Amino acid sequence: MTDKSTATNWVKARAPSLDDLEIMARDAFAALPETFRALTGNLPIQVADFPQDDVLDDLGIESEFGLLGLFQGIGLAHASAVPTTGEMPNMIWLYRRPILDYWAEHDESLGGIVTHVLIHEIGHHFGLSDEDMEAIERAAG
Repeated sequence: MTDKSTATNWVKARAPSLDDLEIMARDAFAALPETFRALTGNLPIQVADFPQDDVLDDLGIESEFGLLGLFQGIGLAHASAVPTTGEMPNMIWLYRRPILDYWAEHDESLGGIVTHVLIHEIGHHFGLSDEDMEAIERAAG
């Protein structure tokens, strides 16, 4: 049974804004081990409501809710020592609305989801594939 005073606290609650999610991502990043953070360099973290249509098309994703985050760029394992002309900088994107949708449908904290997506995208920055990261997660339990 829900306490009436607790339920009242939700009456004026709003979904976290882009700025709120960016703060959560920066806090999650700051909580990662220093040695891990140091390896990422100055990797920018951006937050948008949804991925752009061309991103979804390139990845073959039909729903704008089908992508929670994205590493955009060349992973460290595949990068050359000399940047190529016209090469966009590496960047991590977190997508607010798909993250909130996932949160609403699962029994996980919003902070936990943001942290998981952020670490996953940093894994791509290091050159790990989705399969690599799934194997690491399975091994970690």
